[in-house]
Amino acid sequence: MPSKKRKKRGGERRVIHPRNKYSENPPDFGLLASLYPSFEPYVFYSLDGRPRIDWTDFNATRELTRVLLLHDYGLNWWIPDGQLCPTVPNRSNYIHWIEDLLASDLIPCTRGNSVVKGFDIGTGANCIYPLLGASLLGWTFVGSDVTDVAIEWANRNVKSNPHLSELIEIRRVDTETKIFDAEELQNKQKDNINSYVDSTNTVSVDMGPSPSFSLRSQSVKNSYHGPPVLVGVVKDGESFDFCMCNPPFFVTMEEAGLNPKTSCGGTPEEMVCLGGEEAFITRIIEDSAQLKHAFRWYTSMVGRKSNLNILTSKLWNVGVTVVKTTEFVQGQTSRWGLAWSFMPPSKKMLFSHVTEKKNLSFMLEGLQRQHSAFHVLQSVESFFCSSGASCKLNASTFNIDITASQNHCNTILKSETQNENEAVQCKNELEISSTSNDNNCQSDDLQFRISVFQQIPGTLLVRSTLHQKESSSSGLFSLIFKQLEKVLKNKFCTERVSADGSCSNLRR
Repeated sequence: MPSKKRKKRGGERRVIHPRNKYSENPPDFGLLASLYPSFEPYVFYSLDGRPRIDWTDFNATRELTRVLLLHDYGLNWWIPDGQLCPTVPNRSNYIHWIEDLLASDLIPCTRGNSVVKGFDIGTGANCIYPLLGASLLGWTFVGSDVTDVAIEWANRNVKSNPHLSELIEIRRVDTETKIFDAEELQNKQKDNINSYVDSTNTVSVDMGPSPSFSLRSQSVKNSYHGPPVLVGVVKDGESFDFCMCNPPFFVTMEEAGLNPKTSCGGTPEEMVCLGGEEAFITRIIEDSAQLKHAFRWYTSMVGRKSNLNILTSKLWNVGVTVVKTTEFVQGQTSRWGLAWSFMPPSKKMLFSHVTEKKNLSFMLEGLQRQHSAFHVLQSVESFFCSSGASCKLNASTFNIDITASQNHCNTILKSETQNENEAVQCKNELEISSTSNDNNCQSDDLQFRISVFQQIPGTLLVRSTLHQKESSSSGLFSLIFKQLEKVLKNKFCTERVSADGSCSNLRR
């Protein structure tokens, strides 16, 4: 079942699974504060009388997670300071999406066991996925991790819920690594050594088979060389219905801390990986190519849409039979789910190509701290208003509704087109649209919405949706959106896009 999109006040669209407990009834902070005295100090009331919490306060977000798990799932839960604090609605979405994958007849079950068995890669001290999967659906889990703190507290959280303790195994990942202190690490990183940081603030470095660290290619430098992920952790003869992972999204802790609006904690092991999420998920893909039928479904969360396309290409290259994706949206933050399998599909797969694109998007990466989603939204408004188009900006939902006549579109394309090929393409689209309008004897104004979502700190997703169900101007819509992409990337990104689509780095 696809994720449910529901309208919020002001037209905001949130993607939340229809079986999610919070699909129709989001958490009531006021009610929770009245029922749980430990949560009450973190709740305050805004001028409009709505109960709120300070999302930049780690203690507040941790206590919210604790009371939600207790109140809505009957789970006893806690994590020590600094560990990654999960958001319950978002994590529930991931569980329900996997439930849909397993319920579909696309990939048949071959385990011969009615009890679903999952593997959580990097379960963390919070152990959130095994706890939710076991309590909601009765699934069994193996949760893996590498640090002492994660193993200790994941076990504590399991034992604090004795009705689930038989369903969840916490498995330590064995590693053979050399330990360096933080100062020595900085010297090693200059030689492009692949590293990760453990819970004691010391650093474990995989020395690799070759001593010639500085001679590695860029692709090797950015590949994952940390602890084992699946191969070496999954035991011989084991089989699972699925694996899941909330990977380290970031390359550095500085990048992880760029968002000043939230505080969910997180250790370097949970947040950071040399090469970021692309490198980590690539290792999952490489391991899956070895394990293949040991899992019915392999899945992972993805934080950057640009990585989703890269990873999907890698999946087809290793011979998967199925690739599925979904999107999770919480507030103004988007994440994606990526799933694949090596099992033969049980029914014929039908592939179709979209002839007309009604939804377009692009990423703005490398934004500086002083540039927010609202600054980008204002630039979008200026881009279209300068041509005379009608713009209605909604600052609370971070979107703009735009109506542009053909004359407005003509003005935009003529003023922004920078090379001969684009000019010819624009002229053709304008002529096609004009001819269609003449034949229909009516105006065919473009009506569309542009929304801005935060992906991770320093990265925004800009999405546009064409409102018309049938429009002769979908090609024109695409060209205008491409021009907008160039303008915004030139203004906000650290890598500037040239007329031919190439990038030039602005950092010196």
